[in-house]
Amino acid sequence: MGSGHSHASTGHSEPTAEAIAARRKANRILAAILVPLTLLTVAGMAMLWPSGSKEGITLASPYSAAPGVTFDTGKIQSVVEENCMQGSAAAGPASDSTGQAAQPGSDCMFAFTQPDQGGSPVKVVVNPEVAKSHGVKPGDQIRYLNLSNAPGAAASQGSPAYIFVDFVRTLPIVMLALLYALVVITVARWRGLRALLGLVGAYFVLAGFMLPGLVEGKPPLLLALVGSTVIMIGVLYFAHGFSARTSTALLGTMFGLGITALLASWATDAANLAGVGSHDATTLINTSANISISGVILCGLIISGLGVLNDVTITQSSAVWELYELAPGTSARKLFTSAMRIGRDHIASTVYTIAFAYAGAALPILIIVMLYNRPLGDTLTSAELSEEVIRTLVGSIGLVLAIPVTTLIAVLVVKATGIRPDIQPDGGSGDAVERRVPAINPDDVGDTGALAAAAEAGRSRRATLAVEEAAASGNPGQGAAPETRRGRRADRG
Repeated sequence: MGSGHSHASTGHSEPTAEAIAARRKANRILAAILVPLTLLTVAGMAMLWPSGSKEGITLASPYSAAPGVTFDTGKIQSVVEENCMQGSAAAGPASDSTGQAAQPGSDCMFAFTQPDQGGSPVKVVVNPEVAKSHGVKPGDQIRYLNLSNAPGAAASQGSPAYIFVDFVRTLPIVMLALLYALVVITVARWRGLRALLGLVGAYFVLAGFMLPGLVEGKPPLLLALVGSTVIMIGVLYFAHGFSARTSTALLGTMFGLGITALLASWATDAANLAGVGSHDATTLINTSANISISGVILCGLIISGLGVLNDVTITQSSAVWELYELAPGTSARKLFTSAMRIGRDHIASTVYTIAFAYAGAALPILIIVMLYNRPLGDTLTSAELSEEVIRTLVGSIGLVLAIPVTTLIAVLVVKATGIRPDIQPDGGSGDAVERRVPAINPDDVGDTGALAAAAEAGRSRRATLAVEEAAASGNPGQGAAPETRRGRRADRG
């Protein structure tokens, strides 16, 4: 009874030499796979790093101004609708903000705006698209084009001297960003802060490596794979820490990323995605001979699925670990089956997430295509929608296939590196308390929730018996220690 009582007072026995060896072996296997992949990725990044040269690029920036012309900001004081010829002393017809001649008798919207740099209010003409769709109102901060000091401005009295350009959105965007950061840090705490910092790092990889590389004509498939892998390595380890759980999620993410890249490469060529239906693509084509629109689309197909792919792989990896800690005696097959029940729910919800996210971003195009009254098949395969449809399908396939692969890797790793089972079904090596608690065979429990409940019930019974035995031996403090240590480990998660 002495040895059994000693076992009961510690709850978990120290890992055996075999368990430690198995854990180290699993970590070595993970390292043997991930370290070469990481080094290969870093080498690829060094080879593909853009020079930063902008030779051969011809792009007329809409934000560049002619001599004497400035972009100013101000706050609207009042809004009026007047005849577009109002105040015009020129013989010829006045022009609206689009450069087209205003018809006699037509009305234009004008915003009397107080310049932020000081001075008297100026009369800014609002272009018809903004006036009809959103409009402007007193209190709005706007950016406008100041033509009053341009050469020849005095001679062209029929044209407006101040033209609306855009709204100033700095304050609401900064407020939303701060609120987002506050919510993330409040709920996720230190891990949420690390995730936000990782997002900043991902932005620098995108803006400093991938985008300049596309401009210089680097291979888009390699560029997307290398850049995306670097982002995932940095984000996962920085946000979740170095652990077997994170390494498992990273392996699953790399697998899904590879599948997505292969499918995107095939689909871009097979579906002839040339970007001909996009005004931005047309602008890029005329910017530089090195820019491949198909390459840009291919890179976009791969990048667009990164966030959701990372989400499902880290969730699946964590689910396997949590299920195993609730019932360490679970067999590998049962553990995989239970985790895949969670994965299937995640697949269903994530497919909806991807589809609706793309649909929301493409709403103006969807409305225009709907108004064309074309057949559904022609609509989905049209130049306007085909890219969004293929992006949804490619991203979803990579995501769905990554879930079982991540789950399988996690099960194999957790069985080697996980905690030692509390329950000894054979009764050969358990302590006195464990032998007095009926053993739970996890393979006999059909539902994941029931499995967790059964494991928790067994844990509570063992804790109660341990306390009773400790009290009987005159040392009541020992019985509560195992569950306390277990709780601290669960909190560290």
